[in-house]
Amino acid sequence: MVRGVVLRRARWRERSRIVRAWRLWRTRRPVTFREKVRYKMLRDHRPLIVTFADKAAVRAYVAERVGAHHLPAATVLESADDLLSLELPDAFVLKPTHGSGAAIIVSPSAPVDARLPEDGGWVYRHVRPEHAAREHLLRIAKDWLAQLYGQGPNREWVYGRVPRRIIVEEMLGGEADRIPDDIKLFAFHGRVEYIQVDAGRFAGRTQDFFDRGWTHLPLSGGPPWADPTPPRPTALAEMIRVAEALAEGTDFVRVDLYDVDGRIVFGELTSFPAGGDSPFHPESFNTEFGRHWTVPRRYR
Repeated sequence: MVRGVVLRRARWRERSRIVRAWRLWRTRRPVTFREKVRYKMLRDHRPLIVTFADKAAVRAYVAERVGAHHLPAATVLESADDLLSLELPDAFVLKPTHGSGAAIIVSPSAPVDARLPEDGGWVYRHVRPEHAAREHLLRIAKDWLAQLYGQGPNREWVYGRVPRRIIVEEMLGGEADRIPDDIKLFAFHGRVEYIQVDAGRFAGRTQDFFDRGWTHLPLSGGPPWADPTPPRPTALAEMIRVAEALAEGTDFVRVDLYDVDGRIVFGELTSFPAGGDSPFHPESFNTEFGRHWTVPRRYR
């Protein structure tokens, strides 16, 4: 009962013109990174931002900007039921196209005791093929398609404009069948200034931040730093080139890439990291990140 009341209040807040006007007024002079993300969330409603958020539509954008060879192989399903007839390899990734933070990674390198949740949900799991029954995957996929992601307190309106589909991607494990590190490049006005490296997503997660020259920053976003510090990628210059080509023409976007045995593979484009709630420790980096970003008075 309490949850239902909370959801009704959240829906009212997102529909209310008064609440929107208050948010617009509150964010009118942003200084920090978080403030500027919230400013952008409220004002930047260009079709380009919807394309960035759509895990299927963004593939054409990436292919045009940097080449299809940077894309993982993928199949887009209009219906979850199409999973029943799709030929699946031993290793693959299953995702919804209309949200963030949900995926089922299936590969032989998953922990022996890892299992899918029985009740579905917006989940992120790594399991072995023998623990990823087709009917179970279908249940989870249908649950994803039934959800409108990003509403309520997060205010990420963009996902409400993305067609709800399922995408099956190749598993980027490389020769070692190892989930690659997430390399997230923060691009302001088409220039990469900072790089975030997330490793060990399912066991011993670490997170490190660097400037574009790979100087390690005394910054934490929550998870501990890796020990030893991640080495400078051999293909760093190429990753920066790809990220800046994808970021050209917008004030800010985070470009997520993977380095798979020297192959630079696209992950996603994120316009609103953490829904405008990115943690910074120390807090001074919130202002430092924001310093590189001049938000426009009006998005065109």
